[in-house]
Amino acid sequence: MTTILSGARIFDGQRLHDGLAMVIEQDRIAALIPTPVEGAQIISGVLAPAFIDLQVNGGAGHQVGPATTPADLAAICAAHRRLGTAGILPTLITDTAETTARVIEAGRDCQGTPGFLGLHLEGPHLDPRRKGAHDPSLIRAMTRADQDRIAAAAADLPALLVTLAPESAQPDQIAALAAAGVVVSLGHTDCSHATAQTAFAAGARCVTHLFNAMSQLGNREPGLVGATLSGTAAAGIIADGIHVHPDTLRIAMAARQDGLFLVTDCMAFAGTELTELQLNGRRVLRRAGRLELPDGTLAGADLTMAQAIRTLITQVGIAPERALAMASRIPADLIGAADRFGTLAPGRAAELVLLSDDWALKGVWSGPEWLVPPAA
Repeated sequence: MTTILSGARIFDGQRLHDGLAMVIEQDRIAALIPTPVEGAQIISGVLAPAFIDLQVNGGAGHQVGPATTPADLAAICAAHRRLGTAGILPTLITDTAETTARVIEAGRDCQGTPGFLGLHLEGPHLDPRRKGAHDPSLIRAMTRADQDRIAAAAADLPALLVTLAPESAQPDQIAALAAAGVVVSLGHTDCSHATAQTAFAAGARCVTHLFNAMSQLGNREPGLVGATLSGTAAAGIIADGIHVHPDTLRIAMAARQDGLFLVTDCMAFAGTELTELQLNGRRVLRRAGRLELPDGTLAGADLTMAQAIRTLITQVGIAPERALAMASRIPADLIGAADRFGTLAPGRAAELVLLSDDWALKGVWSGPEWLVPPAA
């Protein structure tokens, strides 16, 4: 089966191209060729690599948590694929050791599921002073048993990202996890700039939802924000215009020319019309584009990748090429999946999104066909 898509600008992972058509044979990109092409399917907008999201708490009414099964993870992956995200790291926020072990086991059993790229454990080894929506009663320091459990999971999963605070994990523990293949990310921490630098030197190479739930940039104490903006660690950003002000985003993007990437931090609301759910026995409310605990604490984001791209381009003034890369190639590279995702080139899997000229999601192509056909 051969399909030729023509008429849209094509973002190949690095540059936007005009005047090219994409040839797809079976489930692979066969070629990018000059237009016009006889027999092509005519589309409009921007054709780009499907998104990669490294912080996804849920979707389709399913939240990663104590009762999560492989079927739940598969349902979350399927919901996000229809939103244009070819691969995700389902994310467990702070919970018990038993729940963590159960979710890891579900992840082991979910391998091979379309869209499943591994897991993200966001906690429980955090700083309660920067707990955000995490249950402070479940936050605790990392033990040797925790370290061994995480290292064993990294050996079994395609990718494993762990968010921790240096206050709750020692440099030698960070080094051991990094040596085991874990992507160690600093987050939910009130650490000093010096402590952050020590953690990076030990092997941490990422920062979770930059600016949120962390020590901020000060004139004499740069905090984790300063260590990130002046360093080389990768960092996820929630670009909904709520978690981080557009002007703050603009400053971050100017300070760091690479390594920043988009995450949605979305909850079980994604792909549904739900207005309320339970998180560790607490209500999370969906209202006015925000997800909040009853006291107003932000609890994840009501966001899609396409919306985050639009925020960067239209509110922050970032070039489309950079915003698109932040949603695909850059996060794929961080977890070692850049050989499969984030670039459109001959031989690559045909995992694509079609965006409108104003950056709304129009269609999703997966394998040999449209998963979500463009609206007529």
